[in-house]
Amino acid sequence: MEEKKNNFLNIMDNKAALMFALQCLDLTSLNGTDNDENIIQLCEKAKKMYAKPAAVCVYPPFCSTAKKQLKHMDIKIACVAGGFPSGQLPIHLKINEVKYAISEGADEIDMVISRGKFLAGNYSDVYDEIATIKSICGNVILKVILETGELETTDNIFNASEIAIKAGADFIKTSTGKSSVHATPESFKTMLLAIKKRYENNGQIIGIKPAGGIKDIETAFIYINILYETLGEKWMNKKYFRIGASSLADKIKDQLHIL
Repeated sequence: MEEKKNNFLNIMDNKAALMFALQCLDLTSLNGTDNDENIIQLCEKAKKMYAKPAAVCVYPPFCSTAKKQLKHMDIKIACVAGGFPSGQLPIHLKINEVKYAISEGADEIDMVISRGKFLAGNYSDVYDEIATIKSICGNVILKVILETGELETTDNIFNASEIAIKAGADFIKTSTGKSSVHATPESFKTMLLAIKKRYENNGQIIGIKPAGGIKDIETAFIYINILYETLGEKWMNKKYFRIGASSLADKIKDQLHIL
């Protein structure tokens, strides 16, 4: 059927598709109740997964704990930093938090843009903050969270995507998971179109991470299919695609037990 033409999941069996989703997972714990014990448990979960996740994502105070637990493993440590989730910190404090996370061993930084500044039309300030933080990150991967549910329009989402990409983002990410509106297929597709434009213009591959509200396998597969249909095979790996989730791994594990 025509609707199956570019469906990534139609060229893989169900087990392979589930394993792919696991390998692209940023296994996440971003709770106010987190402590070292919780994060150790999260890392143990990552170690025992059928396919190792791409990263474990935590708050900066738990970065060194995660780093120790996952030593010598091919699992990155991602830290939210720079005023997550609101972005409402002066730039010098954002810089300090990012520097702290990197000093604790972060391989990746997930920062969030200043939505207030963006919606006020202060695009140059948004660009400058991202560019400044990227300069601090150096070779540390920078994922820039747009918080698409707060950006109001598709045009805003596309514009914010372009600003983040031009400022040096290695990945653009939909959401913090802390707002009332999480990732949606529509916002995700809009971000992919900005990535596609960049690639067509200069050959640069920017990564993408849907996050927030992805709690079941069916939803994860929707995003995987949209990615494949829009950008193709080059993006179908953990280097350029991540899924931000906490409960999804358990559901994939349960499904793999059935297969």
